[in-house]
Amino acid sequence: MARWQRSWPAYEAWFAARGGHTGPTQTQCRSAMKRYMPELVATYDNLVTLAGGSDRAARFLSTWCPPRYLGGCSLAAAADGDEVRLVRNYDLSPDLNEGLLLRTEWTGQPVMGMVEFLWGLSDGINDAGLSVALAYGGRSETREGFGITTILRYLVETCDTVDQAIAALKRVPSHMAYNLVLADASGHTASIELSPGGGIKLMPRAIATNHQSGPEVAERSAFTRSFERLAHLDRLRLNPGELNREFLAPPLIQDRYGEGFGTLFTAEYDPKRRTLGLTLDGDRWDQALHGFKEGQRVVTYSNDAVESHCAWPTEALDWSAAAKIDWRQLARDYANGRGRMIAAYLPSAANVKSAA
Repeated sequence: MARWQRSWPAYEAWFAARGGHTGPTQTQCRSAMKRYMPELVATYDNLVTLAGGSDRAARFLSTWCPPRYLGGCSLAAAADGDEVRLVRNYDLSPDLNEGLLLRTEWTGQPVMGMVEFLWGLSDGINDAGLSVALAYGGRSETREGFGITTILRYLVETCDTVDQAIAALKRVPSHMAYNLVLADASGHTASIELSPGGGIKLMPRAIATNHQSGPEVAERSAFTRSFERLAHLDRLRLNPGELNREFLAPPLIQDRYGEGFGTLFTAEYDPKRRTLGLTLDGDRWDQALHGFKEGQRVVTYSNDAVESHCAWPTEALDWSAAAKIDWRQLARDYANGRGRMIAAYLPSAANVKSAA
């Protein structure tokens, strides 16, 4: 509940500004959840109740046909006879990161992963060892489907193996193009491209960055260096235990935080041991699904570009004006590599800056 109260105001402002109130009704959202993800309906209903039961909260939490959103990320999985690993870099603006590692048993299945959209996942692992992570597919086209973070939550709540996850992905539509990499305890790995509105394509190697293999041109691929990162991953021939170190060095690691594209964390999942090694700014935090220990890590993501956009005192900013942010301009700036800290888009920020 505390997490909802802290995060919902900013999410609500984004959701309203991007037209979320003009999308499917609350009834339509719940019906879509019941049709495609019936195992999650009870959890969804409980979360809506905890959130106060408002129409807008119910629409948002369903992530059925949500507003579009962008991201980065590099993914890879490797397996041999003894070891399996799935590793990901999460590349985004620090201002857009929820920064929450959550361990749950909402449907009776123990799950651990990094949270997005308050209950979805950007990556995670379950008690069967199924591990999955997402990367933006490089196109802002949207069609009827669910937000990808809810789809990842569904996979780890209901599937035990990569094959089961693939079967689920064939029938649950994504609202945007995304790339997934999966691994399970048996050593089965896969890379899958999701098309907007439904449809999947299995790729030959369990690697992915921020473009897809079809004829569609990937957006901002030069800015994200998506092709360079994928080529690097494709050249790697490492045993699973060596994979993580590659993600901690160029060209996979990113440090352009002021431009909205920096590596916020590196996650190494071990499907056999049901563990996660989370690297934050060079420091590793190890967690186990059984034996999870609550804690906190504080990371300061900064470089000259970030500091130049934070010249005013953050305590002086009026975050209640978040609903007046021009989210379309913000999205255009990030897509063109000119993204600034979110505070810079507040109507009050200009006044604070001039007075500082």
